[in-house]
Amino acid sequence: MSTTPKNPAAGRDIVLPQDPARLAVAAKGRLRASKWLLLRRVSQALALVLFLTGPLLGVWIMRGTLASSEILGVVPFTDPLVFVQSLAAGHGLIATAWIGAALLVALYVVFGGRAFCSWVCPVNVLTDGAHRLRVRLGIKQGLQISRSARLWALAAVVAVSALAGSIAWEVVNPVTLLHRELVFGVVFTGSLAWMLIGGVVLFDIFAANRGWCGHLCPVGAAYGLIGTASLTRVSARARDACDQCMACYHVCPEPHVINPALKGGEGETPVILSRDCTNCGRCIDICHRDVFAFTHRFDHRTVEPANDTEPKSRPAAPAAAE
Repeated sequence: MSTTPKNPAAGRDIVLPQDPARLAVAAKGRLRASKWLLLRRVSQALALVLFLTGPLLGVWIMRGTLASSEILGVVPFTDPLVFVQSLAAGHGLIATAWIGAALLVALYVVFGGRAFCSWVCPVNVLTDGAHRLRVRLGIKQGLQISRSARLWALAAVVAVSALAGSIAWEVVNPVTLLHRELVFGVVFTGSLAWMLIGGVVLFDIFAANRGWCGHLCPVGAAYGLIGTASLTRVSARARDACDQCMACYHVCPEPHVINPALKGGEGETPVILSRDCTNCGRCIDICHRDVFAFTHRFDHRTVEPANDTEPKSRPAAPAAAE
């Protein structure tokens, strides 16, 4: 007798957190079930390689760090949070800093504020791995941290910069520290940077599920605010095809953003509009019914299920994630 869990409401398989891709791999193959994940890893690797060509080959495509950099010595980029900290600290900013911040804000307004978190940030690779290990270890209990905590952390970072008169957060920012170590440092040197980064990973494994990126990181909070008006969005446009397998909830780093789009009633938008969405595309990969797709924020269309898809009722909201 099969021990695969079934959804009593729809008679469908329920995907377990330990193997969320099972149905997607069976339906469309392993490559399609991992397409956006693989593209994200390529993007994160490329973002690192562009900085490494200088130290390794003497060809400076990008010079600096994720906090502040230049492309080919011409196009400036300034991390928006670093820019705001500089203003709060009372630093005089040259024109390139203003231009660099404006360029990044414009870029992420188009592609999604927290796309930085899933497509560029090197810490994301480690915290994704920490989440998988936590699931494999069967750790379910953990700290319950409000998602608004990262906004308070963001406010505290700006306040400390104003009081200290310096860009204080960059001294301990895991994103900047990891990127700087990978580009200019020696891996596994036992430095303070690696101790802090290791602490983030251990915190995510043993203390709080997706605790850092999902609840505490002020960098993610800043990009989330930018993403409030972002154009690129994920839509549950084929939501009537959903059979409530729960795979998307298992893999989404911000599962609370799915409910309004997936279980919305007639006339309610299928577009995920929450600023917390990272546009990682993992829900698109993992759905064996192809419910989700990338689109833009003004595309409120829904599509009918394929002929072989059984009708279903709207999925009920799952239990609150950690």
